[in-house]
Amino acid sequence: MLINVNPDNPQPRLISKIVEILGNGGIIAYPTDTFYGIGCDIMNKKAMERVYLLKNRDRSQPFSFICADLKNISEYAKVSNFAYRNMKRMLPGPYTMILPGSKMVPKMMLTKRKTAGIRVPDNNIALAIARELGNPILSTSATDGNGEVFSEPSFINDYFGANLDAVIDGGPVPGIPSSIISLIDDEPEVIRHGAGDTALFE
Repeated sequence: MLINVNPDNPQPRLISKIVEILGNGGIIAYPTDTFYGIGCDIMNKKAMERVYLLKNRDRSQPFSFICADLKNISEYAKVSNFAYRNMKRMLPGPYTMILPGSKMVPKMMLTKRKTAGIRVPDNNIALAIARELGNPILSTSATDGNGEVFSEPSFINDYFGANLDAVIDGGPVPGIPSSIISLIDDEPEVIRHGAGDTALFE
């Protein structure tokens, strides 16, 4: 099911419809400020299992997830003053921040070091969904079997078919991966150079 949502002013009626799908254990494709993502409610274990199968991903490789805002992040990660100051300056934006996960995060979403990859993308649709759902959304790029990223929501819909419960068409996205920045122990480290300025952490 393809759902067209206004990228500047997401229609509340459609956001509610999408959140209802997630609340029922559904999987969606949705726009971010980097790629189109595939996700579900991280508090729904069955839905997360479906995404792991869909992506053919090893359970020892956790996905990152999207929070609605900085306040939301502090529920799911241990945020030092240093980390908060840096994130306040950079988010919303095309960054994945690696932080120590809190007890709120399902074990499946944590690395062996108990860290989590957290995003607050600069995309009105993704943020509206996370805000209304009340839980973070799992985030992994929408790719085919060869790891090629889909640029068009209609291609995602055709490729995954019934394996996705909804594909949200929010218009074009940049198509550049997020930069991954670790803020563990207040020692910033750029793990992946992608979209966004990482010069401050070099």
